[in-house]
Amino acid sequence: MEKVQQRKNVLDQLKKMDNSTYREKSEAVRSRLMADPAFMAAKTIGVTIAAFPEVDTLPLIEYCWQNGKRVAAPKCNPLTRTMDFYEFESFDQLETVYMKLKEPKISETIHVSPEHIDLLIVPGVVFSREGYRIGFGGGYYDRYLANYFGITRSLAFDLQIANSVPIEVHDLPVSGIHTETVFIGTGR
Repeated sequence: MEKVQQRKNVLDQLKKMDNSTYREKSEAVRSRLMADPAFMAAKTIGVTIAAFPEVDTLPLIEYCWQNGKRVAAPKCNPLTRTMDFYEFESFDQLETVYMKLKEPKISETIHVSPEHIDLLIVPGVVFSREGYRIGFGGGYYDRYLANYFGITRSLAFDLQIANSVPIEVHDLPVSGIHTETVFIGTGR
């Protein structure tokens, strides 16, 4: 099955999740991440401001702040399809951009280079057990991961794990995936 169809099928399933189930499963995924030694050791976390039906990251961000961790979110450049991460200390330092995504306001936040991000939470729609992913189609993370050499994790619901996904030359796997029931270490 090609990427476009696989992405559509999983997104359709995710969008059927009711609010209660979504909150419960998101909490279970976050709890698994918070118990991960890589997360516990990380001082700076790179994470997107997720929107339904992605695993909710807002409580994760708040947890990081409460526990003295720095949080950086991506600011995308749609013209070049690249992104940079900026540390933010308040949700007020975010703005709504295209496709209703929340991103840091550059004028109010601090640029964080890839080598200063200890743990990068990589979003996606479909994941293989080997850590390969089908994202949302923009290629932003594929480009960023080419120059990021730290630890990567993804947060996903069980239904986002597939037997396989199409792999292209530029695709790089994440080193681990947390779902509501399991941690899938990829050995990467």
